[in-house]
Amino acid sequence: QVQLVESGGALVQPGGSLRLSCSASGTIFSMDAMGWYRQAPGKERELAAIILSGGSTVFADSVKGRFTISRDNRKNTVYLQMNSLKPEDTAVYYCHAHLGGMHYWGKGTLVTVSS
Repeated sequence: QVQLVESGGALVQPGGSLRLSCSASGTIFSMDAMGWYRQAPGKERELAAIILSGGSTVFADSVKGRFTISRDNRKNTVYLQMNSLKPEDTAVYYCHAHLGGMHYWGKGTLVTVSS
């Protein structure tokens, strides 16, 4: 069983930055993929960014050039650095892990981009 705990969500002004963290209960080195999804009010959950076991990354077109994803295997933590935030980035951000055909989710952290 893998448990994921997100942190770092906050209220930020447009153009600002935030870093989200996702701490995993187990070792992330063995994860097939870890990433961040987000769900805005009234919308479906969507991919923001993922990092695969080999280190390659995938980003949604809407966040390319603004978000970066990284992981620290020693700390079993995955990070999402979000820059140049826009009001449309407002959402609950969920950490996701894929391991051996199983999918695991955190409870989410709220990011609000507003002046």
